[in-house]
Amino acid sequence: MSVSSERVVETVDHGRGEQGLDLARMPRHVAIIMDGNGRWATARGLTRTEGHREGVHAVRRTVKAALELGLEALTIFSFSSENWSRPAQEIADLFGLLRLFIKRDLADLNKNNVRIHIVGDQERVPEDIRALLVHAERETRANTGLDLVVAFNYGGRDELVRATRAIARDVKAGLIDPETIDEKVLSDRLDTGGLPEPDLLIRTSGEQRLSNFLLWQLAYAEFIFLDCYWPDFEKDTLISAIKQFQKRDRRFGGLSEPEDQ
Repeated sequence: MSVSSERVVETVDHGRGEQGLDLARMPRHVAIIMDGNGRWATARGLTRTEGHREGVHAVRRTVKAALELGLEALTIFSFSSENWSRPAQEIADLFGLLRLFIKRDLADLNKNNVRIHIVGDQERVPEDIRALLVHAERETRANTGLDLVVAFNYGGRDELVRATRAIARDVKAGLIDPETIDEKVLSDRLDTGGLPEPDLLIRTSGEQRLSNFLLWQLAYAEFIFLDCYWPDFEKDTLISAIKQFQKRDRRFGGLSEPEDQ
């Protein structure tokens, strides 16, 4: 990666940023389901592993773009808890790419003030990868710039089950009165506790479903589904999605201003 160490937005007059983005309506947190690596490769007569390799390049471009646009948080869905059903060789290749990404990019991410969070159940993850993920979090813990959330061996239902078990243990230990359990109590025990909820979800490849991703956190997010495959995702693609987001009327269950009047 080659990015500035500052989270800078190239501004122009009247609160406008790159390509006319409205700086007053920027999403704080963007979540992305990075879909289509395999189909991208198949369409070009390449192996699925080559598609995943190109997908890693797209991750680098997107993190760089997030820094340049001044986003507070970026969450990427890198490996689902359901992906274990894929061929063993493909899983091994995915793990190898993750190893390379951390080893090659961690120093640059740290230099650019990125703080890494890993979400998901790490019990089944190979020990060496688990150690790398822990190391990445520890190395960047003090950083105050972009929060880069990597969902690895993650499933939304599993996350809710684990959070519920944690609350149940606290109730059993007498640390929590069941009558005081509210949304905040549950949110704080999710893997994403302490982070802002995503404002915008982007999914590539034309699929239009959540695939068990951030089921609680996406309750009020805006969804944008793109036809492009993940390896083709560029900064301009992100900017285009944010422009669509900025046209949405986010009422959070209320009425829009014209209807209120």
